Amino acid sequence: MKMAKERTLILIKPDGVAAGHVGEIIARIERRGYQITALKVTQATDEKLKAHYSEKIDKPYFGDIESYMKEGPIVAIIATGVNIINAFHKMAGKTNPTEAAPGTIRGDFGHESEDGNLRNVVHSSDGIAAAEKEIKIWFPEF
Repeated sequence: MKMAKERTLILIKPDGVAAGHVGEIIARIERRGYQITALKVTQATDEKLKAHYSEKIDKPYFGDIESYMKEGPIVAIIATGVNIINAFHKMAGKTNPTEAAPGTIRGDFGHESEDGNLRNVVHSSDGIAAAEKEIKIWFPEF
């Protein structure tokens, strides 16, 4: 059975950019045989964050997400490949970097911080519909 290629949005968050992990994260994606089909350095805006995290706007922690995502530049990536959404989730590791396995991006590079925020280095879409929605937010030109 032939498998269809998927595309996903990957964001290297401000902590990953500031710590110099962009190259290593891209290398991990490419070593797995996935293609980088678009890449840009960008800044999070209120508009983008409210669209991206629309289901979390009413949560008490949304302000923390906004401030974290605006700490610095973000590298936005569209990556393409067979089953990439599931594969990159495994590569990223658990959301909480303390619980993420060594060898995963979050396990290797993420950390909890004194302000209580999880600095977990990357975001990736959790399904095909989410990927398409998120790609339109961060890459409106596509």
